[in-house]
Amino acid sequence: MATESTLKEGRRAPGSEWLKNHPRWLETAYKFTEKLFLGMYPVLGRVGFFKRLMVPAESLTKGYLFNCQMCGQCVLHSTGMTCPMTCPKNLRNGPCGGVRANGNCEVIPDLPCVWVQAWERSQQMTLYSDEMKIIQPPVNRALHNTSSWVNMAEGVDTVLPVGWQQASGNKEASE
Repeated sequence: MATESTLKEGRRAPGSEWLKNHPRWLETAYKFTEKLFLGMYPVLGRVGFFKRLMVPAESLTKGYLFNCQMCGQCVLHSTGMTCPMTCPKNLRNGPCGGVRANGNCEVIPDLPCVWVQAWERSQQMTLYSDEMKIIQPPVNRALHNTSSWVNMAEGVDTVLPVGWQQASGNKEASE
């Protein structure tokens, strides 16, 4: 018996699954966009409305393509071009251990597990396939609804809030 989900995580945009299932194209587009954006940001970042424009632009495009949750710390390129924040449990590193035998989610049984998809898609990538094995730090919820591109350009997305430790567990971070 199929259950209808009203969760934002349960929606999939028409055509977006096909595109995400071809992550090599997306990683090439990402790499090009990253170079272009970082090259142009020193100038564009000075334009007052640019940062405000990036949030709705990112929400519209990444929302359609990836069901982006606007966490402000995008790791799509590290997760097979699959947004980990679409996991109903919001797991930044997964899977949770509740993956069903058919590869579907334990919370929304009619949907494939985000992390199974992320793993499978990352294996098709050439530039970023190994990044799937990197443990991501917890999401900084203070960056929610901000532009991950702007945060990346300004280095905000890698700054851990006071009191958080590095995932590597180095001794200096814990003192």
